[in-house]
Amino acid sequence: QVQLVESGGGLVQAGGSLRLSCAASGPTFSGSAMGWFRQAPGREREFVAAISRTGIFTGYADSVKGRFTISRDNAKNTVYLQMNSLKPEDTSVYYCAQSRGSTVVTTARQYEYWGQGTQVTVSS
Repeated sequence: QVQLVESGGGLVQAGGSLRLSCAASGPTFSGSAMGWFRQAPGREREFVAAISRTGIFTGYADSVKGRFTISRDNAKNTVYLQMNSLKPEDTSVYYCAQSRGSTVVTTARQYEYWGQGTQVTVSS
């Protein structure tokens, strides 16, 4: 059984930084692509970033490109999301997800396992 646990969320001022972590249990982490999604109140869940199983390939939503960086440590079964230059519109619950495959994918239906989410609030 795969479990994903996010941490690192919180309250930060605009322009600040946060680093989210997602710790995964189970034997399939190193063989799976991972992704981050976010969902604000009243809005649909949206793709933020994804990384291939080896970490060589990454993908980002246009809204976070150049500000956010996804990375992974397969030895620690952990994926990270470094968020810099945060904006109030980045305020959301951020979810970690494990893909059904090994390559970068951007749609939620391509992810099999999901964490419970961590709140990120950016004040203006």
